[in-house]
Amino acid sequence: MEWFDAERYTVARAVVQRGVAAVFVVGFVVVLRQFRPLLGSHGLLPVPAFVARVPWRRAPSLFQWRYSDGLVVAVGWVGVVVGLALVAGLPQRAAPWVPMAAFLLLWGLYLSVVNVGQTFYGFGWESLLLEAGFLAAFLGSDDVAPPVTVLVLLWWLVLRVELGAGLIKWRGDPAWRDLTALYYHHETQPMPGPLSRLFHLLPRPMHRVEVASNHVVQLVVPLFLLVPGPVQAVAAGLMIATQLWLVLSGNFAWLNWLTIVLAFSAVDDRVWSTVLGVHAGGPAGASPGWFVAVVLAVSALCVVLSWWPLRNLFSRHQLMNASFNVWHLVNAYGAFGTIGRRRTEVVVEGTLDPEPSLDAAWEEYGFRGKPGDVLRLPRQFAPYHLRLDWLMWFLALGSSIQMRWFLPFLLRLLEADPPTLRLLASDPFGGERPRWVRARLYRYRYAKPDERRATGARWVRQDAGLMVDALSLETFARRTRAR
Repeated sequence: MEWFDAERYTVARAVVQRGVAAVFVVGFVVVLRQFRPLLGSHGLLPVPAFVARVPWRRAPSLFQWRYSDGLVVAVGWVGVVVGLALVAGLPQRAAPWVPMAAFLLLWGLYLSVVNVGQTFYGFGWESLLLEAGFLAAFLGSDDVAPPVTVLVLLWWLVLRVELGAGLIKWRGDPAWRDLTALYYHHETQPMPGPLSRLFHLLPRPMHRVEVASNHVVQLVVPLFLLVPGPVQAVAAGLMIATQLWLVLSGNFAWLNWLTIVLAFSAVDDRVWSTVLGVHAGGPAGASPGWFVAVVLAVSALCVVLSWWPLRNLFSRHQLMNASFNVWHLVNAYGAFGTIGRRRTEVVVEGTLDPEPSLDAAWEEYGFRGKPGDVLRLPRQFAPYHLRLDWLMWFLALGSSIQMRWFLPFLLRLLEADPPTLRLLASDPFGGERPRWVRARLYRYRYAKPDERRATGARWVRQDAGLMVDALSLETFARRTRAR
């Protein structure tokens, strides 16, 4: 079975396994820091209420069996420890079943989180991490050569990520087709980074070149991943360069970093030797029969599951970031089929005054990542994922479903709930309970160079009215009694 062993991809396997494991570590750190205030027993969308109405067959999860905040902590720490062991390459030094078990454990634990995470885990990169982690489990250990079928499935995954994103853009907003999308995107994207304003201020002809280059890299280049050799490595290099450009221009959690890691699966050892000037890779033994049988069975399963995302790529009604099964295997990907032309932010305020009058002293809560203070330089958080801040962006788009968690969020602010306040950058009341809270809308745009020099501000904002009128604990109590 010489065809089964891809002996020239040992470095690619190491990069993929360690890189995917590193992203899992980030994901489980987010679980430890954010899951309980967002989804815990006293969270904004409590998991116990979710599993009471959604059966296991629709959302398989460890938490369907039993939920407690302590179990969430245990899941998070197990994920961090196992992930760090894989980053260090320890399980990979043993027999192939050891890294297989480690990655499947990470996949199962994170699947348990995602399937009960509701809107807070409704992002395409959750499915991308789960699919990548599942495939990494079957790349084997240092004792055997990487299986060629798993490598092909990884190339197919990268192709779906890039081609899916390219097609959703081309079929979607006309701004992508007339090359004007980046006139707006850097300013209206969910969470700008420290360099996003500078990208926005680039000359408009440069923006048009960016969009045209993006179309080439996402619509044409991915097809060359299926041509092993130097052509494949060049295609991977172009996609990696594009993803690094996106890393510099915004905060997209681990989407870009994980895509970079997966693209390295297409770079064989000869390319690494040429680039590094030293011998890369090394001899690996033949795969044992049991390992071949397991890998071929899993590969066949993934081929069957590929029908749905393949059909989706050719559909006029292409789905973006869709999972066709509850295991999040072989998914459809894509992003930013629609581009906003202006930025609206929800600003949350509170007051200690007894009445929410026009003369009340309203103070603004500060969020960690989303725009607020016009003087503040946005920070680079990716690959770390600020889930509350991202949902605030969707809330500002007018998504009514987001009110399901936003009203409980306002209640937690009125209670001065410590876990909720830790999700924020600043509490203007220092842990004291405000008497009233409210939400206002503001239009935001980047400050022009002359405005920046005159005021020091990076943003200019304009009041766009009230979104949620003043609420108090008594207001919530009356609503509860009315039910």
